[in-house]
Order: sequence, then structure tokens, then C-alpha cells
Amino acid sequence: MKTVKVYGPGCARCETTEKMIKDAAAKLGVEVEVEKITDARSMAMAGVMSTPGISVDGKLVHAGGLPDAARLEGWLSA
Repeated sequence: MKTVKVYGPGCARCETTEKMIKDAAAKLGVEVEVEKITDARSMAMAGVMSTPGISVDGKLVHAGGLPDAARLEGWLSA
């Protein structure tokens, strides 16, 4: 199971990012646990300077704007 964290204040882009992650995981048949991090201090400690940010299994893989669907699938399948 992959542990995915979505960093952001809860904006529409953050919600869309969470849905994209769940959709990509379903498409790939990968189990994911998605956690939303909205605390500014936690975001800064993770190195997220622009949102939404995404970490997969503890590694920050994206920050700022919606992720590309193909790259998202790559992060989840690695």
C-alpha cells in the first residue's frame, strides 16, 4: 500500500488533486492511503512552498498546480 499525502489549505485544486490520486490508483489497481495535510507548519517542514503538494511514501514528488496524470501514475506505480 502506498501512503500519499496531499499538502494544501483545502482549496479546489487540493480536492481535485486528491480525486486524481484516487482515480489513478483505482486505474492501476494500487491501494493508497491518502492523507490531507492542511497545517502550514507541517507543509513548510515537508518542503512544500506552493500547493498542492504531494508526497508518496515520504518523498515529496510534486508542489504547485495540478499534477500531470501520467506522472501521477508513474509515482504510484513505482
